[in-house]
Amino acid sequence: MQALAKVPEVTLGFWVIKIAATTLGETGGDAVSMSLNLGYLIATGIFAALFIAFVIAQVRATKFHSALYWATIVATTTVGTTLADFVDRSLGIGYLGGSSLLLALLLLSLFVWH
Repeated sequence: MQALAKVPEVTLGFWVIKIAATTLGETGGDAVSMSLNLGYLIATGIFAALFIAFVIAQVRATKFHSALYWATIVATTTVGTTLADFVDRSLGIGYLGGSSLLLALLLLSLFVWH
């Protein structure tokens, strides 16, 4: 049950912040990959490194830290955005192919995790 002490209570406020964090992650991912002209692969690498650092800190935390939790959530959406853009656009498999591939990876991850 220690893990539950490291996440916020799911309330209306949680969902409002979740939408804002997801939107920030989407926009931030596009800003780095497109506006800074780094491309999807380099942006994915940058955000993956940040994501890994935040996840390590989150897992090691002994209690809930709001800023750390939400930074980790934003990191998931930025790396997710740039990775999806890389798969869809750079690999040339399009949205349907990319969505199918990412859905398969999600289902595999859920199967392994459960």
